[in-house]
Formats: sequence, C-alpha cells, structure tokens
Amino acid sequence: MKRTLLITGVVALVLTTATILHAKEITVRGKLQKTVEAGGWLIAGSDTKYLILNAKNFQSNSWFKESTNVQAVGETKEVMTTFMEGTPFEAKSMEPIEQNVATPARDDNRRVTRVMVAGDSIVQAQPDTAIITIAVVTQNRNALTAQQENAAKTDAVVRALKAAAGSGAEVKTSGYSIQPQRVYKENQPPTISGYEARNGVTVTLGDLTKVGSMIDAASLAGANDVSGIAFTLRQDRQARDRALSEATREAVSKAQVIAQALGGRVVRIVEVQEEGFQQRPPVPIYQTESFMAAKRGDVATPIEVGALDISSRVQVIAEVESNL
Repeated sequence: MKRTLLITGVVALVLTTATILHAKEITVRGKLQKTVEAGGWLIAGSDTKYLILNAKNFQSNSWFKESTNVQAVGETKEVMTTFMEGTPFEAKSMEPIEQNVATPARDDNRRVTRVMVAGDSIVQAQPDTAIITIAVVTQNRNALTAQQENAAKTDAVVRALKAAAGSGAEVKTSGYSIQPQRVYKENQPPTISGYEARNGVTVTLGDLTKVGSMIDAASLAGANDVSGIAFTLRQDRQARDRALSEATREAVSKAQVIAQALGGRVVRIVEVQEEGFQQRPPVPIYQTESFMAAKRGDVATPIEVGALDISSRVQVIAEVESNL
C-alpha cells in the first residue's frame, strides 16, 4: 500500500514539472557578450542575462559580434549548463538593433540608401631631393680599347661629381654595358664595325641649387650623356596628410550633395578607403644650347626645379536617408 502511494507521488511531481517547462515565447533585448562557457554567447540586458543555447545558428551574420545590440524572440529553457551564466534561452529569430541617443521619430516613408563617392585632391610641394643620371659613352673598333677609354673618362667624371656635390650627395654606378656596333647590308649577314661602352652614374643630392653645376662638372670631365633629371620629396608626410584630408573632405561633400538632391541627409559614413598617393615630379627646364655651352665652359647650365604635384584619392560609402 505504501509503495503505491510513493509511485503516485512521483507521477504527480513529473506532471508538475512538465507544466513548469511549458514556457511561452518572449522577446529579449541587450548586447551580445561572450561567456566563460566554451563558445558561449549571452544577450546582456540592463538587469538580466540570457545564455543563447543555439548561438551557432546566427554566428555567420556579420553583425554577430561583441557589443552589438540585438533583439531576439524565443523561449527560456530549463536546462543545466556548466557555469549557469544567465538564463538558458533558445532563440527562434535574432536581428541587430541600433541604439541611438535622442533619435527623433522616423518617418515610415523614408528609406536609407547607400551611395559610393570618390574624392580627389592635388597639393603642391617643393621637392627636397634631385636625382641625376649621367653616362660616359665611348666607341672604338676594338672592344678592349673602348672599355679602357670609358673607364678612364668615367673615373674622371666620378671624381668631378664628388668634388662638386660635397659630402651630402650619393654618387654610384647605375649601369654598365659593352655592345657591338653592327652594320646591316641587304642579303648579307650583319658585321661588327666596332664596340660601344656605356657607364651610367646616378647622383642623389639634397641641395637642388647644385644641379646645374653638377651637370657642368660632369660634362667638363668627359660625360657626354645626361639621360635624366628627376626631383622628388623624401620628407612627404605633411604633404600626403594634407592631400588625404582634402580628398576625404571632397568625398564627404559629394555624399552630402547627393543626399540633398534626394531630399534627405547623410545618416552616417559606413566605410572610407584610401586608394593611394601619386607623386608627379616637375619637369626640369634647361636649354640644349646652354648645356652645349657648359661643355665648352662658357656658361653654367640653368635648371628650374618647379613644384611637385602630390595627389590623393579616397573612396567613401555613406548612408543617405530620403523620401525617394
């Protein structure tokens, strides 16, 4: 008789528990947080925490990360977890919500559109470095003779350049070659008529006032080919920052113009991407007659440096709210 009563009591307890486990659907709001559970996630409200039992169902979404405000619909569950951090909660749906301070009521007819705009800017800066490429070219029917003549003249040119540039310049060999000079005749194989030796020297200096005198010194010492003069800006951080700032302002201004044309406003800037810088060197100005005169020692070679153009481009993605 006692055993029958005990079984009846257990059955009643199970039925009572089943009644308690039948939970209704609720909506919870809060920030996503990681838990001490392995791979666990919480929705932390102002005074309650909910442990998401099926967080894997939502982790593929880009917004699923810590501190994101979310709203979830689901049911609480009577289950045991390792640390029991928060009320166990199984979410049927979940979506991010934005938490704005003092946000005015939205018009249901207004919509948010993303626009992509680009901003460009060009700022000018004075170069601080000059790079001069000078070569000695010799020719002879004999390859060894062409090479020896070139070596002697190049040595004289390098010594003259170092003397004219001073201690702050860098003088180095930038290229060397000995090429056969071929004669082509119709219906005959080409024949070698001689050899050309070329030795290139590159000079890098910070005193731009010495560029003309460097060319003159090299020419008087035996250089017969000035193949390039380039000006650059080594200390370009300030100019780059100014170009980047102006390009960004232009991009944002374009987004605002588009928003006004749509009868709305820019809600926020979603993404800003820098597309890079470009340094456009100035074209050096010098006259061929003056260069030839410098070889005779008549006048100095005039070089006008000019300014560098430093350009920047920025791409901006903005959200625009409008009625269209």
